[in-house]
Amino acid sequence: MSSTELPFVPPANVLPKVGGVRVAEGERLRSVELPGVTLTVRSRRPAREGLPPALYVHGLGGSSQNWSALMPLLDDVVDSEALDLPGFGDSPPPDDGDYSVTGHARAVIRYLDATGRGPVHLFGNSLGGAITTRVAAVRPDLVRTLTLVSPALPEIRVQRSAVPTGLLAVPGVALLFTRLTRGWTAEQRVRGVMALCYGDPGRVTPEGFRNAVQEMERRLRLPYFWDAMARSARGIVNAYTLGGQQGLWRQAERVLAPTLLVYGGRDQLVGFRMAQRAARAFRGSRLVTLPDAGHVAMMEYPETVALAFRELLEDAGELGERRARRVDARADRVADEEHTDESMGG
Repeated sequence: MSSTELPFVPPANVLPKVGGVRVAEGERLRSVELPGVTLTVRSRRPAREGLPPALYVHGLGGSSQNWSALMPLLDDVVDSEALDLPGFGDSPPPDDGDYSVTGHARAVIRYLDATGRGPVHLFGNSLGGAITTRVAAVRPDLVRTLTLVSPALPEIRVQRSAVPTGLLAVPGVALLFTRLTRGWTAEQRVRGVMALCYGDPGRVTPEGFRNAVQEMERRLRLPYFWDAMARSARGIVNAYTLGGQQGLWRQAERVLAPTLLVYGGRDQLVGFRMAQRAARAFRGSRLVTLPDAGHVAMMEYPETVALAFRELLEDAGELGERRARRVDARADRVADEEHTDESMGG
């Protein structure tokens, strides 16, 4: 191994324990052990039983908390779960150290197969968008609809502001960066991340900022934090170079599920110009562009994203079918009550 490479980090059973992650009101966390990987899953109790399942997949450097603003807005239409990808959030590194897009997609598929929750309404942001695109292409049986927020799909001309993130994929750069920024506080790091990811960092509440700083402090104590970042960044770059049937744009064309695309006009990591290409690649997709949003529209404008998803469900006939089932069930109950009244001489 080159001296510039980050060392491989062993599985979680030999790593020191770090404080737990934040759980918002109404959320629950659980750990799910799967072959070769353990995933932390964040969930909410749906408004009623029988709602279709949804699964949310975060981006590079993120966690399941990235979906905490959106999930409660959809409690009445889906049964929401968001996972921490291996090496992120509260999930330990994968046993094989595979942080490629395919490796992450394999973890998502293993989870859905093991729990039997599919087909799900699948959401992905950034790296999570690339991962869920691959899942939808290779396992259409697991995906009901696909919602992509600033998906990390290959770009020929990458924005200048996205170059530093891409450089994390270069061997040795992450190690160099950790040395150069050793004196940075968690607050300084969070301000930098928010300036890069938000169209308007001023939309972040004081409480939201404090929570982000606490989470950053927690992550910096994880011995595998930069390793997971660097290897996942390398996984994105490698995925961009793949051609043929493994190419992400080719796989986008193979997606059969109704698809919602959300792009931010102030996104500094995924080019806004890619919105139209994505709309052409994903057949019959819906495109929503938010001029003032950055890279994480589901955190900046959760109400708008929630509304767009509801419209996707309406177009796909999901809401109409559900209403029809409720009407039929109500009619059956009325009929049963009338029959009971008649049999009792009412």
